[in-house]
Amino acid sequence: MDPDFITKTAQIASVLEVSGHPKPGNVHRTRDFPDMVFEDFLISGVVIGDTMKKAAKRGLKFGPESLDKIEIGKLIKEAVIETNKWVANNTNLGIIMLLTPLSAAAGMSSDIDELQDNVDQIMRDTTPYDAANLYDAINIADAGGMGEKDELDVGSDDSKKQLIDKGINMYDVLDLSAQWDMLAFELTRTMPITFEIGYPTFNGVKQTNNNINNATVQTFLTILSIYSDTLIARKFNVETAQKVSDDARLIIAEGGILTDKGTDMINEFDKDLVKKNLNPGTTADLTASSVMVALLDEYMDRY
Repeated sequence: MDPDFITKTAQIASVLEVSGHPKPGNVHRTRDFPDMVFEDFLISGVVIGDTMKKAAKRGLKFGPESLDKIEIGKLIKEAVIETNKWVANNTNLGIIMLLTPLSAAAGMSSDIDELQDNVDQIMRDTTPYDAANLYDAINIADAGGMGEKDELDVGSDDSKKQLIDKGINMYDVLDLSAQWDMLAFELTRTMPITFEIGYPTFNGVKQTNNNINNATVQTFLTILSIYSDTLIARKFNVETAQKVSDDARLIIAEGGILTDKGTDMINEFDKDLVKKNLNPGTTADLTASSVMVALLDEYMDRY
C-alpha cells in the first residue's frame, strides 16, 4: 500500500477516535478533562503523521525479509517525542504503539487480507533495541502502571541493559504483560480485538447507518462490552473495570448509539464515568486501531 495513503488513515483514525461523541468516560468533542482537552488529541493525531509515513516506507522497503530493520521501538519513541513537543500530557502512547506496527505492516501488504499476519510477523521480529526504545517511550510519556513488574520493570535503570544483554525483544517483553494489559495482549496475539471485533463493527455500522460518529462510538462500546479496560483496572481494580464493561454490555443490548434508548443510556454512562474518574483509555486506543484498519480496507482501492 502507498505510504502517503497509510499516513492519512493513521491520522484520520486518531482524529475520528477522539471526535466520537459521546465516547463514555473519555475526552470527546463536548468533553474536556482538567489536564487535557479535545484539541490536544486532535493535535496529537496530526503530528504522528511523519512517523507513520516512515513506518510505512520501512515496511515497504524491508518486508518481509528484514523486518528487524524497521525499528518499531525507535519509531514509537520518535512519535512520543514529537507529540510531547506539541502537547503537555500523554495523549496517545497507546495509539502510537498500535498504529506504528499497523503502518509498517500496511506498507508491506498488497491487500487487507495480508495485514494481520504481517503485523504479527513484524512484532515477532523486533529486537532488544526495540524493547529498550519502547521503555524510553513509556517513560517519556509518563504512562504510569505500564510494565511495572518486579522483573524488567519499565521504571528500573537496569532494565534496558538487561533487555539487550539477555536478547529480550519487544515482542517478548510485551508477552510478559499480555495477561493483564490489553495493549500487550493485542500486539502479541495478532491484534484480535482490532481485526475481529473493532474493524468489522465499524465497517458494519458505517455501511448500514452511514454515520461515522455512530460507527466510532458503537465500536468503542462493543470493545468495552467484551474486554474490561486495563487502564481502569490499573488505576482502580479489576472489579471496577469489569463493572464498567458490564454496563457497556447492557447498553449494547439496547442497541447502543443506534437506538434512542441506547443513546440516552450512553449519555448517562458518560456522565457517571466522568464523575467517578473512570477513563476507558485503552479501549479508546483500540478503537483508533480498528478505525484505521477499516479506513485501509475502504479506501485502498482508490490508491
